Amino acid sequence: MSLFKNIFSSKKKESLDKGLEKSKTSFLSKLSKAVAGKSKVDDDVLDNLEEVLVSSDVGVTTTLKIIDRIEARVAKDKYMGTDELNTILREEISGLLSETNLGNQTEFSVPQDKRPYVIMVVGVNGVGKTTTIGKLAYQFKKQGLKVVLGAADTFRAAAIDQLQVWADRVDVPIVKQKMGSDPASVAFDTLSSAVKQDADVVIIDTAGRLHNKVNLMNELTKVKRVMQKVVDNTPHDVLLVLDGSTGQNAFEQAKQFTKATEVTSLAVTKLDGTAKGGVVIGISDQFQIPVKYIGVGEGIEDLQVFNKHEFVDSFFKV
Repeated sequence: MSLFKNIFSSKKKESLDKGLEKSKTSFLSKLSKAVAGKSKVDDDVLDNLEEVLVSSDVGVTTTLKIIDRIEARVAKDKYMGTDELNTILREEISGLLSETNLGNQTEFSVPQDKRPYVIMVVGVNGVGKTTTIGKLAYQFKKQGLKVVLGAADTFRAAAIDQLQVWADRVDVPIVKQKMGSDPASVAFDTLSSAVKQDADVVIIDTAGRLHNKVNLMNELTKVKRVMQKVVDNTPHDVLLVLDGSTGQNAFEQAKQFTKATEVTSLAVTKLDGTAKGGVVIGISDQFQIPVKYIGVGEGIEDLQVFNKHEFVDSFFKV
């Protein structure tokens, strides 16, 4: 069994390495330019490093934190060679992620004491929300859990149809109504059905429009309130899906959604098609919300449980 686990985790790590290849190559190339001709970490190198981190979508606030940490180490150690910079960055960024992230999860799992475990998924259209739900359902089902999906994004017919495609593909039940129905009513029906079926996990899709935050806030609040009539203290997790390839725009979306509702975890998708993987570090740090999942490819297995050590290792792999 341990051999199987090792094979699986090495396959997962290969997929992560491949998914972060563009981000890593871009970052390391900028880093080597930042230290070119320098043997010692000095003010010039730190200024250049600051530019490298900001241009790698780590975000200004988080970049300044990282630079402060490295400056403190330079002051303490007196001399620090530029050849040590990669290792030091790994350590400091891992430390930063430790402050926010659950951190060392390796498997898709839900708490044993909450049944059904209810996940409400939020995020704007086009970020990979429905795909993330489908891949999550697949992973939970693979763990032997009984999953029910709820199509509460009733604003677009396409959203309901897309979720149906995933429900068919993964072979899990879906609860839906016609386009334009009350999302709270769909959520109520989904939870009622899940309780009857003795389901382990319920994943509810919600509408992803941000043009009017007040409407969104009211809608999500109502969905939550109605769910609690069926299962106490739900949803257990409000998962915000962000498109990693949009870089700084993902920060903006996170800002808007955290104002509209209480977000408890993040999924960052589409990291394989972009050099903006640094956004995971910045968003996790800035919003103090754990990144639970990352998308590193289009395959059904390419949604991974976020593990900070594996992520940092892949990001800085020389």
